[in-house]
Amino acid sequence: MQHQAPGTPATDLFLTLTPERVLAAVEAGGLRCNPVAYALNSFENRVYEVELEDRTRVVAKFYRPGRWTAEQILEEHQFLADLAEAEIPVCTVRPFPGGGTLREIDGIWYTLSDRRGGRAPDELDDATARRLGLLVGRLHTVGASRPAEHRLRLSADLFIRDNVDWLVLHDTLPKHVRERYLDTALTVADIVDELMEGVPVHRIHGDLHLGNLLFRDGLLHVLDFDDMMIGPAVQDIWLVLPGRDAWAVRQRDAFLEGYEQFRAFDRSTLRLIEPLRALRMIHYATWIARRWHDPAFPAAWPQFGTPEHWQRETDDLVEQLSVIRGEMAEAARAHDPDAEPAPAATENVLTNKDYFWDWEG
Repeated sequence: MQHQAPGTPATDLFLTLTPERVLAAVEAGGLRCNPVAYALNSFENRVYEVELEDRTRVVAKFYRPGRWTAEQILEEHQFLADLAEAEIPVCTVRPFPGGGTLREIDGIWYTLSDRRGGRAPDELDDATARRLGLLVGRLHTVGASRPAEHRLRLSADLFIRDNVDWLVLHDTLPKHVRERYLDTALTVADIVDELMEGVPVHRIHGDLHLGNLLFRDGLLHVLDFDDMMIGPAVQDIWLVLPGRDAWAVRQRDAFLEGYEQFRAFDRSTLRLIEPLRALRMIHYATWIARRWHDPAFPAAWPQFGTPEHWQRETDDLVEQLSVIRGEMAEAARAHDPDAEPAPAATENVLTNKDYFWDWEG
């Protein structure tokens, strides 16, 4: 999520966040530390595992300056508290002495939580997909129980058009692909607007892929609500089951069988999967471009921003639009058998790394 909050500071690079300041922040939470802190994998924020005097460990999360307002972060914490109250296994945040779950050090918002051990699932079988559907159905039931007026709403304006404006303003796209990429992105935005019309939205995880799930003590835990947003239920569903092939469709059916034990799901919203996939492609590419000033990003994506890179991005987006149009044409034929069939689209092989920038598998 790259959208900056009002009043963004001159730097968002955590330059003052030395190991000493990390330990000082944890001790401000009423905890005595050993001089041991490990940086955990996180591009957007800074997250540390810190050892306490009794050899137990906590996790300190420092939010990228200017990314979220305090109100937005507290709505994330409220969602976690609501889920925990409903006995949904999530990693809640610790209250600080005197109350509250959010503190500030050197202009950086931070929070503390207990360390969670376990392992991320490598893949899902049908039984686990159904079990995950049960969990997400419960999660969405809680999500719909309370508004979150400050969190971002999944929309074409915010996740496509604002990104396109940024790319144009910063002259990011090479001339040889600029018009084609922009035209395709804006066409996707119009389709998202059309298909999102009237679709119910509520609090969702927003970034629910397998890397944000953890098996621990026989339970599936849901992690990392940093991208929590207001959006349609299908966003969490396609992200955790991103494939298009027959195996993925079968797993999605198993997932929905579990989901619908707790919450009704409008299967007509499955038509949003491919447009939301395109939206994420645009958002992901622009997110990296917006963060290019952070040295961690060129190190992680050394080929990003080259003419060849943007050519691939453009070709992939055009191909994705072809898939979307093909699905829309097939849906039209279902209502009008005399309509012309959609042209066949060449399907790219999609992997988790195409959509999840923190995916390590």
